[in-house]
Amino acid sequence: MEKNLEFADLLRLIDDRSAAFRAAIAAAPGLDVQVPSCPEWTLRDLAQHLGEGRRAWAATVAAGPAATAKADPGEGAVAPEGREAVVDWLAESTSLLLDALREAGADRACWGWWGKSQSPLTAAGVARRQLHEIAVHTYDAQLAAGAAEPLPVEVAIDGVEEFLSTICTTTVAWPHEPGGVDYHAAEGRSWRNELSAAGASFVVLPGERADAVATAHGTASDLVLALYGRIPLDDLTLGGDRKVFDQLVEWDPER
Repeated sequence: MEKNLEFADLLRLIDDRSAAFRAAIAAAPGLDVQVPSCPEWTLRDLAQHLGEGRRAWAATVAAGPAATAKADPGEGAVAPEGREAVVDWLAESTSLLLDALREAGADRACWGWWGKSQSPLTAAGVARRQLHEIAVHTYDAQLAAGAAEPLPVEVAIDGVEEFLSTICTTTVAWPHEPGGVDYHAAEGRSWRNELSAAGASFVVLPGERADAVATAHGTASDLVLALYGRIPLDDLTLGGDRKVFDQLVEWDPER
């Protein structure tokens, strides 16, 4: 079984996906084009969100274990005018985040909103969450530029696992019939989201099991994009009780 991404891998891939995001900004017809997967936003809005958010997380990581909420992004949080200036501002935003993460190191405690999940409240946990937010928004930017690409395989495989362990795990009780929902990537990885009165937990599976109440098969990239609502769930191959996926989409446990 493949190992999870190491801290150095997360930093490398944050840099890579951030560069791909900037390339999409540079290649788009203009910053005023709509983002199909975020229809309320233009590409400028998406760039503002990504740059400002990375600055806020850089400040949060730098604040250390004493932080009790996400930090203010500080000066320079508003994107400048002009495409080239926006691209440079985005590069600076990424550098601030990467510098803060390197300075903190993987194991330093850090505030995060996912305290009831199975993901750690550490700089490594923040780096992993940041990678996948940037990766999905890079897809959004590429889509707006007219040249969307699947997520790179190593990002996508980790992205399924990170989504399930961070966003789909909680100690809040599952309000429906209990059972396991399994996700199978064409690249050979499988995961289970176990739903019960004890909450929702996550586990890596050695392979397919017959006791799942619902299953989803697809490439790792398509699984990630479906989990984030970028493509319809029906673009995946679904099995078992279809309504469980609808219940998961509608469920919003208080974290």
